[in-house]
This record gives sequence, structure tokens and C-alpha cells, in this order.
Amino acid sequence: MIEAVGSSIFFGIGLTLGGFLLGTALKKRFNLFLFNPLLVAIAVCISTLLLLGIDYESYSKGAGHISMLLTPATVCLAIPLYEQLQLLKKNATAILVGIASGVVVSGGAILAMAILFGLTHTQYVTLLPKSITTAIGIGLSAELDGYIAITVAAIIITGLTGNIVGDKLCNIFGIEHPVAKGVAIGTSTHVMGTSKAMELGEVEGAMSSLSVAVAGLMTVAAALVFENFL
Repeated sequence: MIEAVGSSIFFGIGLTLGGFLLGTALKKRFNLFLFNPLLVAIAVCISTLLLLGIDYESYSKGAGHISMLLTPATVCLAIPLYEQLQLLKKNATAILVGIASGVVVSGGAILAMAILFGLTHTQYVTLLPKSITTAIGIGLSAELDGYIAITVAAIIITGLTGNIVGDKLCNIFGIEHPVAKGVAIGTSTHVMGTSKAMELGEVEGAMSSLSVAVAGLMTVAAALVFENFL
């Protein structure tokens, strides 16, 4: 009976959406970072699959349909950017330099960590796409012959971290300008961080949306250079 339920396409969709809605409700009720909707959804899905003994492949039959929405959802981030087009033109140089700096620092940090912990070349390139959206990161990891599953995990962890503490880190380091906040969050924590940036304000959300796309393209180019350093 459990196997039949687990193999249903509605099970994966229902479990994923149910976990996210539960997290949203808990977040509104208690306003604690531990009740981040994404984090709650992940915990609910993993615990349910383990409790019922349902394998990932069965769950993915339904949940995979949600993943198909990832790319069009990323494209939709252009809408808030269009609404802030004049602000983008006014700060174009600073924004591009900020995004480029974030991409280089991210690659440099991964390189330093790889050397410090003695990672292999394959492990090293697997982590290079950690700060870009999954839609681009999967393809880049495959191109670099990395472990795609680990790349996805790294991207999710990075995004969750940014979603939970991104704004707090900006406050700690004195980043107050809305454009700077948006660029910092979007460049380092992709779409998941951008959802938090949109909560901070329209400008932060628009700049973060831009940063996701531009940082993704820059990271693809930068990764092809960084892969030769180890």
C-alpha cells in the first residue's frame, strides 16, 4: 500500500507543497529563522520518506514536475528588474563590478578551501557552481565533470543560508544601500536568497534578480578558468 502511494505522482507533489505550506504557516506564527519554509519543506520530505520507507525515485516521479517550473520561475525574475530599469541604468557600472567581485571571491574561496582540505579536482569543480541557480549550476557541473548531486546539495545549502541570514549579514557588515544589498544577496545566494531580498524591498528584489542571471553567466566563464588552478 505504501509503495503504491509513494509511486503516485500526486504523492511527491503533495508532500513537497504540503511541507512548504507548513513552513510558511510556522514562519508567520513564530517568526523564527528555524521555520524557514524551504528548510521545513526539506525536513518534512526527508523525514516522511525515511519513515515510510519510500525511495527517492518514487518520490521524484511527482516532485520532478515541480522542478520543471524552476527555469521559467527564474526567467520571471526579470519582471521586478524591468520595473527598476532606470535605477539599473544609473548604477550599471557599480552593479556589474559588484557582481564580478562576488563571482571572483566565490571561486577564490572554493579554491582556498579545496587546497586547505585536500580536495580532489573533481570535488573542487563540483563546488564551483554553489552560488548560482540550480538551472545553470547543474549544466555547469556536468560540463566540468563534477558530481551533479553534490553540486545541487551545495547550491541548496548556499541558498538556504542566504535566505535565512543574508539580510542579517548585510546589517553586520554595514551594507545599507538597497542596491548593494540586492547585489550581495543575489550574487552569493541565487534565487533562494532573492526571495528574501524581495521581502526587504522592491529595489533589493530587482537588483538581486539581476544578479542571479548575470552572476550565473559570469560564473560559467569564471569556472572554466578556475578549474585549471587545481
